[in-house]
Amino acid sequence: MSSSGLRIETTRYVHCTVMRASGELDHAGRVRFSACINAVWDWSDGPVLVFDLADLDFYDSSVIGVLAMVMQRMEEEGSGRIILVRPSDHLLSVLRLTDLLSHVELRDSLEETVAELMLESGEDLSLSSAASPASPAAERGRRGGS
Repeated sequence: MSSSGLRIETTRYVHCTVMRASGELDHAGRVRFSACINAVWDWSDGPVLVFDLADLDFYDSSVIGVLAMVMQRMEEEGSGRIILVRPSDHLLSVLRLTDLLSHVELRDSLEETVAELMLESGEDLSLSSAASPASPAAERGRRGGS
């Protein structure tokens, strides 16, 4: 399987960076995904990286490699948060088996997660459209699929 089946979409917020991956995440895709993470690393303080991997049709151990790379870099830098939104039961099982589950935060809703992070940062939600990625501020920060 090639990385051509992997789509990565990033949305930049002041308080976090959302990364949505869809399609197939294999070894070649891991290289692209890791490069994308490195490119957006400084977009938020910490950084706070929110991963929505629910639309991945296929993934192998590369997804663990990507998350482990992020965790290692955060540990080296002494800060950062990894939030997984809507992880599959299989991914949760693999994270549990590899002892990585304790290093990530789990959420059920992307929109609620972004809104929660805005509240934690003290931003005024009344000025935005409830942290919707369609809001003008988010659209200006959106990076198309790579």
